[in-house]
Amino acid sequence: MYVVTGITGQVGAIVAQTLLDAGLPVRAVVRNAEKGAIWAAKGCEIAIADILDADALAAAFGGAEGVFLLMPPNYDPEPGFPQTAQIIAVVTSAVETAQPGKLLFLSTVGAHVAEPMLLNNSRMMEEALRALPIPVCFLRAAWFMDNAKWDLASAREGTIPSFLQPLDHPIPMVATSDIGRTAASLLRETWGGTRIVELEGPRRYCANDIASAFAAALGHPVATEPVPHDSWEALFRAQGMNNPTLRIRMLDGFNEGWVDFEGGSAEHRTGTVTLDTVIETLVAQ
Repeated sequence: MYVVTGITGQVGAIVAQTLLDAGLPVRAVVRNAEKGAIWAAKGCEIAIADILDADALAAAFGGAEGVFLLMPPNYDPEPGFPQTAQIIAVVTSAVETAQPGKLLFLSTVGAHVAEPMLLNNSRMMEEALRALPIPVCFLRAAWFMDNAKWDLASAREGTIPSFLQPLDHPIPMVATSDIGRTAASLLRETWGGTRIVELEGPRRYCANDIASAFAAALGHPVATEPVPHDSWEALFRAQGMNNPTLRIRMLDGFNEGWVDFEGGSAEHRTGTVTLDTVIETLVAQ
C-alpha cells in the first residue's frame, strides 16, 4: 500500500495516478470524504486526516510500504515558521507511531541553504525527517515550470512582468508531471537511511524563455519586463503579504545563483518535459 498526501494537488494527483496505472494499491489522504470521492471512484482506499491531526495521520500511514509527504504551501509564513514547526511535530509523531516502510518528502532546490528565505520550511522538515527510524528520501525539485500559469493573463496582453532577473539568467526548472512520475518511481525503490534526489527539467530556462514559449503558444509577440527590485516589498504587501522579506530573499537566491542544487553525494535526475510543452498545455486549458 502506498499512501499519498496532497492528492488533490497537481503533484500528488500525478503520484497517485502513476501508481494506480501500475496496478499498485493507493491510500489517498484527504481532509473530508467529498475531496476523496473522485479517488475512491478510481479505486483508492480513502483515509480522512488533517495535516495537524497526529492520530489520524498515524492511522493513514499505518501498514504502508511507502508514504509520499507533501507540506501544504505557505507563501507568507510568520517569523520563525511556527506553522511549519507545528506540522513537523505532528508528522514526525505520526510516522514514529505508524512506522511505514519508507517516506518520500517533496522538498525543494535550495533546501540545504541556511540563508533565511521562504524555502527554509523544507530545510526544517528535512532536518526533522533525518532523525526518523525509517528510510527517508528528499526529492528536491527545481522551480515549477507550471508556475507560469500566473503569467498567462499578462502574456495574453503581450508583456510579462518578471521577478526573475536578469531576464537572460537561467535557473533550474521542472514540470510537475516529471515531479509526480519521479516520486512514484522512487516510492517503488529500496534504500536505507537518508537519500537526496535532485530533479530538474531537460535544460535550464530564463524569464525570456518563458516569454518566448508563450509567444509560440499564443501566436503573438510576448515581451518580458523586469519588476524593479525596490518596488517588491510594497507590491507584495499590497497583495496581502505580511512578511514579504522571505519571499524576496528566495527570489534573490534564484537570481543571484545561491539557490541551486547542493550536488555532492546527492543523486541528480533530469525530467523530459520542456517548458514549451508546459506552457502550450497552460494556454490550451
